[in-house]
Amino acid sequence: MKKQTLSFSRTDSANFFRTLNKRVNGYFKENNIKRTGDWRIWLKTIVMFTMFLAPYFLLLTLNIPGWAQFLLTIVMGVGMAGVGMNVMHDGNHGAFSNKEWINRLMGSSIYILAGNVYNWKVQHNVLHHTYTNIHGHDEDLEAGRVLRFSKHSEWRKHHKFQHYYSVLLYGLLTINWAITTDWQQMRRYMKRKLSYGKFPNPVANWSKLVISKFLYVGMWIVLPMLILDEAWWKIIIGFLLMHYTAGLILSMVFQLAHVMGEADMPLPEENGTMKNTWAIHQLSTTVNFGTKNKVVNWFTGGLNHQVEHHIFPNISHVHYGKIATIVKETAKEFNLPYNEYKTTRNAISAHFKYLREMGMNPALQA
Repeated sequence: MKKQTLSFSRTDSANFFRTLNKRVNGYFKENNIKRTGDWRIWLKTIVMFTMFLAPYFLLLTLNIPGWAQFLLTIVMGVGMAGVGMNVMHDGNHGAFSNKEWINRLMGSSIYILAGNVYNWKVQHNVLHHTYTNIHGHDEDLEAGRVLRFSKHSEWRKHHKFQHYYSVLLYGLLTINWAITTDWQQMRRYMKRKLSYGKFPNPVANWSKLVISKFLYVGMWIVLPMLILDEAWWKIIIGFLLMHYTAGLILSMVFQLAHVMGEADMPLPEENGTMKNTWAIHQLSTTVNFGTKNKVVNWFTGGLNHQVEHHIFPNISHVHYGKIATIVKETAKEFNLPYNEYKTTRNAISAHFKYLREMGMNPALQA
């Protein structure tokens, strides 16, 4: 079934985005700083890769007791999520560096996280960032029949329990990348001829996917089985535990930004036109959380500053804390929403409350 072509309103009588963009550009010009990453992002890259890969090499080279192996796989999962949010994400948005080859290199770190650059850029940069929270267009809202994230999705009886079992499924995010999602997405995106930039050669694109998956399995499963004097099932359990840890962290960060009661989920008019301009749409469909918490700010790669990220995706996350004041004040000046939870704990509570609401039978609420 062909997707409906969408377009955003071009009417912004108050010129919100023009004003905001001028002020943000003025901030960088007045302070003589680049919009891309600085020494802070390089330091984080070293820390995150160390957290991710150092335990892997320790496990391969040292005789470590079982309980320590268990803890190290969890640390690898935390590092895996950290690399994804702080390094890969900025790289594939072209925000890590002003040098394109560095952005490509950092963006390619997704291959050791079980993902694929082409699929990620289409799903995230094109579909999610363009059609944020629009049912049928933003794939981040799609969870098959298992979870119901939007009132526009079909309700099923088991959804009334989703606020209980959802967290168990969130940890499967990255392992799904490795096993099924990438194959399904590439087939779907190539068929629709979607791309972020130049459309890739189909043979080369499929070959890259196949080769990267073989190398991934070789690095994380085959090599440990050849080197370690451990039962194969212990290695598989460690691999799954690493992925589950990373998947749980990434899923929760993503959900707190969009699957919330405050985040609008608008539908287009029959002709495919959205009510708001693109920038105002981003304000109404995104939510910030825990922005005053230094640990959350540092570890999530600024993804808790989702409002700033969605309006300025090509600005590195290391600057979000500074430009947030500009965005918030400008939104208030133009009487526009700026969705924000002061603490991560409150945001998590609100997310599961929202899941509970989406799990209720809509026929009984009419």
